[in-house]
Amino acid sequence: MNTTDNLMDKLVERFSRGVARRTSRRGLFGLLGAGVVGAASMPLLPVARAAGGAQPKAADVPDSGDDLSCDYWRYCAIDGFLCTCCGGSVNTCPPGTEMSPITWIGTCTNPVDGKNYVISYNDCCGKSGCGNCLCNTNQGDRPMYNPPKSNDINWCLGTESTIYNCSTAIVVGVAVE
Repeated sequence: MNTTDNLMDKLVERFSRGVARRTSRRGLFGLLGAGVVGAASMPLLPVARAAGGAQPKAADVPDSGDDLSCDYWRYCAIDGFLCTCCGGSVNTCPPGTEMSPITWIGTCTNPVDGKNYVISYNDCCGKSGCGNCLCNTNQGDRPMYNPPKSNDINWCLGTESTIYNCSTAIVVGVAVE
């Protein structure tokens, strides 16, 4: 056995004994239990899940209606000012604002083809509220204890500014029954 192996053995032994002195079996089991519960809750996080197969692009979705009106089909679960009335579009933020990477989602029925589509409602952030075309259509809204499905939260998190301006309504894909 050479000196490098001997030194490594001593370092590992010293580290192991130090950990054993500072922790208990109950503490170790508590950490393991927390890890198991944390791993089991991963599927509950609000992430996009593709349902196999190609999802339609926004340009491929048959569209009709006035995107400046709260009655527009994509706005079935929106709560806020419409970006279409604020210098943006249903898919883009107005100049000088930034789209939040954190969203809430809704499922809206397209009257043209009768299909249900998953809509991602992204807040645009960075300027004060636009003040035009306020819509509060709460179809499918859930109580605040289920945040990913609640539209009553300022979703301007993960952006440089948490100041809300308006909301977009982006088609994510066809809803799976």
